Parts: sequence; C-alpha cells; structure tokens
Amino acid sequence: MNKKTRKTVLNYQRKNRRKRIKTLVQLAILMAAVILLVQTVFATRHYEEPAQETWTNHNGFIALSYFGVDRAGTPKLVAKRQLEQQLKTLYNQGYRTISQQDVLDFYEKGKPLPDKALFLSFEDGRNDSALFAQPLLEKYNFKATFLSYANKMGNSDGKFVQPKEMLKMMKSGYWELGTNGYRLSYINIFDKDGRYLGQKTENEMRSKGNIAYYNHYLMDFIRDENMIPVEDRDQMDARITDDYQKMQSIYMDKLGFVPKVYMIMHANTLYGSMNRLVAEANDENIHKLFSMHFNRDGNMYNDSKKSLYDLTRVQPEPYWFTNHLLMKLEKDAGQQMKYIQGDEKRAAQWLTISGAAEYMENKIALTSPPGKEGRIVLKDSDRSPDLRLSVKLSGNVVGKQMVYVRDDEKKQSYVRVVLDNNELRVEQKKAGQAVEILQKRKLNTVQWRSTDLTLDKAGMYSQQVATSGLKTSEEEYPVNIGQNRNLDVNVQGSTLDVSVDGKPLLVHQPIDGSIASGGAALGAEYNKQNTRDDIYDGVFESLKIEALKKTDGSKELLFNSRSTGLKGIAVKIQNIMNASIDWAIDTF
Repeated sequence: MNKKTRKTVLNYQRKNRRKRIKTLVQLAILMAAVILLVQTVFATRHYEEPAQETWTNHNGFIALSYFGVDRAGTPKLVAKRQLEQQLKTLYNQGYRTISQQDVLDFYEKGKPLPDKALFLSFEDGRNDSALFAQPLLEKYNFKATFLSYANKMGNSDGKFVQPKEMLKMMKSGYWELGTNGYRLSYINIFDKDGRYLGQKTENEMRSKGNIAYYNHYLMDFIRDENMIPVEDRDQMDARITDDYQKMQSIYMDKLGFVPKVYMIMHANTLYGSMNRLVAEANDENIHKLFSMHFNRDGNMYNDSKKSLYDLTRVQPEPYWFTNHLLMKLEKDAGQQMKYIQGDEKRAAQWLTISGAAEYMENKIALTSPPGKEGRIVLKDSDRSPDLRLSVKLSGNVVGKQMVYVRDDEKKQSYVRVVLDNNELRVEQKKAGQAVEILQKRKLNTVQWRSTDLTLDKAGMYSQQVATSGLKTSEEEYPVNIGQNRNLDVNVQGSTLDVSVDGKPLLVHQPIDGSIASGGAALGAEYNKQNTRDDIYDGVFESLKIEALKKTDGSKELLFNSRSTGLKGIAVKIQNIMNASIDWAIDTF
C-alpha cells in the first residue's frame, strides 16, 4: 500500500469513526429524551400518602384549578415557570394537597384536614398541563385532579390526554380524574351588533371578539332571536339529560368509571341566575353521577358549612404573579401570607408602603392590595427633587400603573404619571388639596387577537339587551391583554417633561411651585372594569432613576434594573433561545 492510498484509508477510517461517535451521541441524547418523557408522562415515581393522624383542621380548605399550562405562557395558559414558582411558594408556606376522598370525608364524616389544605386541579384535559405539572407534583408530593371533556376522548386532536394515558397517570398516585362535562358548546348567541347567531360549537366560536351575549349548552332553554324558548320543559330536560348520559357512556367505555368530581361550565350560574326548571334538570343529573361538584369560581375558600355540590375554586390567571395569588388567598381564606421578594439586594432599596413587590431580572412586579393602591418608595431618592426616570410599563392594559416624582409622604403632595386602561394622565397634587389633571390622552389602540380572549360573560339576558348590541363598550379591552409602553419623565425646577414611546406628551409643563420636594415612587391599582378581580399587578421593566445635580448638571444613578455587561448578554441569549424554542413549537 503506497503512501497516498494509506492516507486515503486513514481519512476514511477517521470519517467513519466520527460518524460512529456522532451517531452514539445522538442515540444517547435520544435515549435521555425518551427516559425523561417516560418519567414525565408515565410517572415512574409514586405518591407518598400523608400521615393523616397529624391533621387537625376542621375549618376548611382552598381550591385552585389551572385552566392550562404552557412552556412559555400565553394570555390563556399559565407558564411552566410561573406554575412552578406558585406551587413552590404554597409548599414553603405549609400548604399540602388533599384528595377527593379527603374532601368527602371532611363533609360526610367530619374528618380533619391538614392545617393548610389545598385541593389542586387542572382543567380542560390538556397534554401540556400533565407534562409540565407532573415533575412538580413529584417534587412536592402533591396530588391533583385532572379534568377532561368526554367528547375529547378518542378524537384526533393531539393536544388532549387520552384515556390510556389518564389511567397510567392515576397509577402513580399523583393524579385523580374529574370532568368538565361532555363538551363545550354555546347557545342563544348574539354578536356585538345585536344579531342572533343561534348555537355554535367550541370550534365555531373562534372569532370570540365579536361575541356579546351567549350561554352555555346546559345553562338555559334554547331560544330564538326574540329570546323566546323553542323547546318546552320536557324537551329541555331530555336535551340536558342526553348530554350527561353521553358523558357517562364515554367515561364508562373509555375508563371503566365516571369521575367523582364535576366542574360545570359555566360557573356561578347553577343555584343562582339559572332558570329554575333548567337548574332542576342539571341538579338531578349531577347528583346521580357525581360525589362532589365545584359549581363556583372567584373565591378559593370552602368552609365546613359548604355543600359538596356547591363548592368553589379559583382559576389563577396567566397574568397573575405569585404575590397576586397570595394576595387573593389572604383575601379569600383570611390566612396571613409571607410575600416573596425575589432579588433581596434590589428589594432593600425600596420601602413598601402597601401591597407586595417582587424584584426579578430587569423588572419589578408590584401587586396591589384588594381594591386599593399598592405603593413602593425608592429610599433616599428625596435627596434631590430633580429626577430623570425611564421605564417600560408592561402590565395588563386594564389596570393602573403609576410613576411618582417629588412624592412627599409628609405633605401628601406629588407629581405622577398614570397609565390607566390605555389612557395616560399626568397629575399633580398639592398639600391638602385634590388631585389636578395636567394632561390626559388616549394612546394608540392596543392590538390583540380574538383567540386570546376568554369568554366570561355567559348568563341570562333579555331580548332588549341582546339586540341592543354593545356599541358603547367597543373601546373596552379584555382584562387578560398586556401591552408595553415606554415612559420617560424629567422633572427639573418647576417644569415637567413626559414622553411616551419616544413621542413628547408634555414639554416644559409648569408644575406648582409648592411641590418642590420628595422622591420617586411606583404605584399599582385595579381598574373597575375588571369586575372579577380587584387585585392588580403593575409591571415596571428596565427602570432607571437618576438624580439631576443643579450645580454642574451631572447625574447620579439612584436605581437601575436594566441588565448590563455579561448579565445583560446572558439575558439576551436566553431570550433568543426561548423565542427560537417557541417558534419551533408553534411551527412544527
């Protein structure tokens, strides 16, 4: 073999060796992924039963029910990271999950519960909810109820967990099963112009932004465009009973049993505003099929006097920060919470006047108390009355985010900029006087997708109300829609400059000479448009506050939450990676 041939052979061998190594590495990665998937989906670990002899709680329990979980989060689905922080915080504050049987024994036999008892559930039967929740249930030894719609079983929609996987989930002990019913379907629908749309399935209700009034399939008589029933009592009763019987038949066929727990759609209607005859038809079927029914939402606490068929839960919203959940828990259950702070070094720079603040990465999430303003003050920022402040306001559109300059607690005077439901107001308050508006302006329309909208206005309504349309409410934004606004504020001497998204709003605006002292503060408060939740999270990103020196015109940095240097580069890389993963998931 000559030298040239030998070299060719060696090169060929090296290439083959590299291919073999590459193949082995790929196989190892694939095997690791398979093992992780098996561990996650098929639950190879097992739930450890708690020591019930230590339980002493005869008062009640809280119930949380997540609609769905997503890797990065959406306006309708909670992010995996968010769920993890919330469950970790509840665990650290002493909450322990209880089973369906624990709830039954509590009401039927008077048996006690853990001091801080949590009934945890995940609705809608989604694959991603099971996938992302499973490791957390294992980590904290939590038990949860997984609810589904019967008509999703055996269909081709890959986003829903199927019966075989549900049964495997149950074997781990971390999961029990429940149901939201046979299907999600709507009746008596009117659009925003008052046009009658009749009945629609879940898939036919994609364009939710144009829907003004509707009801769920089990909630009323089917009616015509004049809201007159088109069925008599027997027909209505047969239609509703048929829905329950179809659900029962599918569960018996696919699982071999009907789950004990039911969460009806739509909550807060049965035993309330529902027509009495319709309520009786539902009530009879529910008592035949189920052992307990979470009929309500909006309050998470169930005391010992509650009915097993009228229990209540809260669905944590995707836009809730962890302190929002804790604030709601404290309000509903009266149990004192320890709020999380996040970055302790940054938290030490601020004084909390009311509410709770979490400091993370490049943002501050300020959670308001129920029905009141949450407020934090930057320590020592009152050393200079002249300030320059820049921030990105990224909380939900429906709510108030406030930036204060020359905030004097003693005099109760200030200058502030308020972003409230897409309206920007610049206000000043002199000591002992009412708030004065210097400028207000409606900002550019916020763009949002109808697919992000959560239908939450089901109920009884008159023909006059339905056909009148909703023209007066067209400018209202959904409460779950967020928006970014870049705000720059400069106060110097007796003048104020304010810019929004790079465009000047006020230039050298005179302010009252008596407002001459005070520092910087942030505020957050709910807007009354959100009738379901009086707690609000103001979100302040990339906040930079500087003191302006009168003597030489120099600036002193008082606070900066922007990520700089290596940390800033790492954050950008992580954001790019997250965006790439999200794109791949959405595309493929």
